[in-house]
Amino acid sequence: MASLNKVTLIGNVGGLPEIRTTAKGMKVASFSLATHENWINAEGEKQKETEWHKVVIFHEASVNFVEKYVGKGDLVFVEGHIQSRSWTNAQGQDIKTW
Repeated sequence: MASLNKVTLIGNVGGLPEIRTTAKGMKVASFSLATHENWINAEGEKQKETEWHKVVIFHEASVNFVEKYVGKGDLVFVEGHIQSRSWTNAQGQDIKTW
């Protein structure tokens, strides 16, 4: 049986992207991205729900593009995959995020 881990998001950047360099010298970009769903409820009222996503980019050319051209509020198209991470915090608690 085949499987697929692929996501496509179109949304607004929530703040200035953070650009950092790893210990091995690789540049990484990260930012929050808001996607919205709009609908009209049974009473005819407009409704809007916002979902926030954390985007992390490792591809060098994409990181350079984000660094030069992406800012808070910009509408962006992002394609990639979902990856969860686990770690133990300073209080000894196991944390998992995706």
